[in-house]
Amino acid sequence: MQIETYIHAIPDYPKPGIVFRDITPLLANGDAFRETINTFLARYKDQGITKIVGIEARGFIFATALAYAMGVGFVPLRKPGKLPRETVSQRYALEYGEDQLELHAEDLTADDNVLIMDDLLATGGTVLAAVEMLNKLNVTIAECAFVIQLNELPGAKRLKQANIPYYTLCSF
Repeated sequence: MQIETYIHAIPDYPKPGIVFRDITPLLANGDAFRETINTFLARYKDQGITKIVGIEARGFIFATALAYAMGVGFVPLRKPGKLPRETVSQRYALEYGEDQLELHAEDLTADDNVLIMDDLLATGGTVLAAVEMLNKLNVTIAECAFVIQLNELPGAKRLKQANIPYYTLCSF
């Protein structure tokens, strides 16, 4: 099955010059979604992963399904103010301004072997912030996983330069 065929390119969305990669057709097709999760499962089932950290919001979809399939915990990495207990946070630069990610402080320990998961690797800023935050918690990061990689943007190059292992299913 060609997972790429279920990811639609929407030109000029959300603004002119942007080609949005729409994953909703992939999610709407049970066979394609199952194949996506099973492909990740085959890669990670024997790597001793103890937790999957999913990046808000579309990363949650794939991370929770994979965590369920693997029988491991899921830890949400959220925008500020969304988590009710004590959090650990990491600020990071955006093209115009900055943003922040948070997770519950006690959800990860130094004993964890973590997979970081998001739907899309573009500039790499969000995942690099996630890696920086998890490094402060002394967890082991097995890899970063993405459904889509945008080749014209610098995310993959930035991860390679930082020696961060990653895996993507589809490149555009």
